[in-house]
Amino acid sequence: MEDYTKFKLKRKEELAPFLEDKDGLFVIACNKCFKEFKIEDEPELANFEQLANEKGKTVVGSAKIDFLCNTTLTAKSLQDIIPEEAKNVFVISCGLGIQAVAEMLDHPVYAASDTISVDGQHGMALTTTLCDACGQCYLNLTGGICPIVDCAKSLLNGQCGGAKDGKCEVDKNKDCAWEKIYRKMDSLGRLEELLDQPVELRDYSKVNFKIVNEYVNSVRDSRFEGYYGGIHPSEKKEFSENVDLVSYPQPRTVVLPLSQHAGAPAELLVEVGQKVKVGQKLGEANGFVSSPIHSSVSGTVVAIEPRLHPTQGVKTLSVVIQSDGENTLHESVKPAKDLDELTRDEIIEIIRDKGIVGMGGAGFPTSVKLKAPQKVHTVLLNGCECEPMLTADQKLMTNYPDQLIFGMKALIKGSGADKGIIVIEDNKHDAIEILEAKTTDIPNIEIAVVKTKYPQGAEKMLVKRMLGVSIPSGGFPTDVGALVSNVSTAKAVADAIQTGMPLVERIVSVTGDRIKNPGNYLVKNGTSVKEIIEHCGGVVGDDVTIKLGGPMMGIPVTDLNVSIIKSTNGIIAVETVVKEADECIKCGRCVDVCPMELRPFYYTKYATTEDWEGFKEQNVMDCIECGSCEYICSSKIPIVERIKIGKKAIREGK
Repeated sequence: MEDYTKFKLKRKEELAPFLEDKDGLFVIACNKCFKEFKIEDEPELANFEQLANEKGKTVVGSAKIDFLCNTTLTAKSLQDIIPEEAKNVFVISCGLGIQAVAEMLDHPVYAASDTISVDGQHGMALTTTLCDACGQCYLNLTGGICPIVDCAKSLLNGQCGGAKDGKCEVDKNKDCAWEKIYRKMDSLGRLEELLDQPVELRDYSKVNFKIVNEYVNSVRDSRFEGYYGGIHPSEKKEFSENVDLVSYPQPRTVVLPLSQHAGAPAELLVEVGQKVKVGQKLGEANGFVSSPIHSSVSGTVVAIEPRLHPTQGVKTLSVVIQSDGENTLHESVKPAKDLDELTRDEIIEIIRDKGIVGMGGAGFPTSVKLKAPQKVHTVLLNGCECEPMLTADQKLMTNYPDQLIFGMKALIKGSGADKGIIVIEDNKHDAIEILEAKTTDIPNIEIAVVKTKYPQGAEKMLVKRMLGVSIPSGGFPTDVGALVSNVSTAKAVADAIQTGMPLVERIVSVTGDRIKNPGNYLVKNGTSVKEIIEHCGGVVGDDVTIKLGGPMMGIPVTDLNVSIIKSTNGIIAVETVVKEADECIKCGRCVDVCPMELRPFYYTKYATTEDWEGFKEQNVMDCIECGSCEYICSSKIPIVERIKIGKKAIREGK
């Protein structure tokens, strides 16, 4: 493929005299972008080091960094790697990377390369610094601040004299570039060197005037909104957001897997032929990270056998119950004491006993979160529902606000937190209005309205957005004093305490452009997905993909004979899209949007070469599989699929 790399090492004749009075060199080289991705060393770094050695200079260290212009990741990469004996830093990159390094280091920074004028993606990186690709880099003369880009008049030989109070006369919101250059050079002890420079004449035959339009600027700004990265896929919530919530008809038969949560499956408590009631335990929690399973109907157990699991893709032990249509409650379904009278331990035990788990996707047992040894100061309730199409949480917030608030109070008390924040994206105006009105007089509960952005609902993003701290690699929200739960989970907590009802039903959005009659339903766990789709009029057209969940993280299902479980928040039907993957071109888009600040393009290569150590080195286990990288991928590579392959291999000890 054509190589769009946008810089080249300066000529030896230009570098050699420049190195004469400099030693203690640390060299930083960008691994280049917009080229066929190969895991190999670029030649420029070795060529520069060879020249430095020939000139008798000491290279005290070097670093090769992907997308040097990405200041967030570059700052992490450069932490603690530049030795004390480094006196001068040379950068091999386009102007974007050189300026990025110069801005973050206190060392003198010099350009060892020139930018090449190339049409296309130049200047699209997540940086506020731009490069005009003039091919005659001035950064060595100006301390890493570009006079062509930073100066509104692109002056090369000092101020125009029109600046006032340090602001440019052309753009009064912009600092005078030459005042910045003077201050920078003075701080480096190089001001005299700057003032002694001969008059510079610009070769306009090399100029590539780059226009970065408002759209690119807005994309750059939005990527840093609240947390690094993220995307803005089309919301497509119009299919179901204006459809009222209704109860789904009583199912004739329910199939309840004993594994509806993270951790060990529940231990079976019933047998074939046994009569059961609503809320009766079918399986007990089997270990610390586990959860009991309860009957969602009254009737008779007609089978206990392996059935296809809706998300695991394999058959797991399940309890099949034929409903008698009576919905007779089990004797254990009764209200607990008033919340004020319950102790923290009693709240946790109720939540554990009633099978409450995370209902936003992962199904992690809520009682386990509440038992974390770390001090929790804030409960964050996720009402973002950032996945396109889904409206289940929105309907819960508008239909059950009182239960939601009660559940929040219970989680605050159960966790020992000081306060709670219900986080809602700004596209849910009805939910915001209702909950703001109902929490006005509750001092320790607030409503936070945030700009819509995917994957904002992921707990690590939510913590970063609301508390401004990052969860450590391999850590949990409780490590930074937060407990994150879903609004649907909070409502389930309220049901468990106020009525004694276990988690036996949930709201499900049935939506998508291929569902004939989209809707929002309160559905009993164990209800057939196939029957729900048929109830909604079936699907429209051929080549339809059914997913459980949303379009970004939902699980495709080909056999509809699976059931709704505790974590099923949606059934979507969309057009099947066949993508033919090309080779990675190292465009860097996946790096720009990865909210975990990873480098997903490496996973595309490591999966094909089965380099499991490479996966580990690139921290694949921190990936939340949100699909942002795959959504933005120029080459249409199934990156998430390859990430899952790598994770599976690591878990298996490969």
